[in-house]
Amino acid sequence: MRIPVSWLKEFVDIDVPVEILAEQLTLAGLEVAHIYYIGVPQQHFENVRWPTSDHLVWDREKVLLGAIREVKAHPDADKLVLAMVDYGADELEQCVTGAPNLYEYKDKGPLDTPLWTAFALEGAELWDGHSETPKRLKLKGRKLRGIYNKSMVCSEKELGISDEHEGIILLENREGFAPG
Repeated sequence: MRIPVSWLKEFVDIDVPVEILAEQLTLAGLEVAHIYYIGVPQQHFENVRWPTSDHLVWDREKVLLGAIREVKAHPDADKLVLAMVDYGADELEQCVTGAPNLYEYKDKGPLDTPLWTAFALEGAELWDGHSETPKRLKLKGRKLRGIYNKSMVCSEKELGISDEHEGIILLENREGFAPG
């Protein structure tokens, strides 16, 4: 079973590094077999050895919280849409995507409640969501069916959270969310 440290922090105060926490949990009879680092740098402690996976550190300047404000039809592709994303810049970023979980919002005008998602800018390092084997890629701007695109709304697979790639991450709307 995988349990995020953030879940544990909802119940108890944790003020030690995750490796020390894993050691303490194991000594208490709750065996920790593996530590997965998702989006954060891996820590190293001399006397604590835990198997870790190849992990991807998210660049906090390039992987952000985005608020999708509108979803428009792509003029030249039925299976692509244009997500208008607020990521804290002065203007919305137009992002070409084939995420099927956005189709229902297509051409309904500005959304009353934004769709919150992980949003990556050009230069971000991500996992290739279409590769069968783990493969990293650096996001580069390019034309997709005639429209220049330099950003991405992300699936769990592209961020290294899971193998899920059937749509982008849509987060539950929470008070206090702010784009960026």
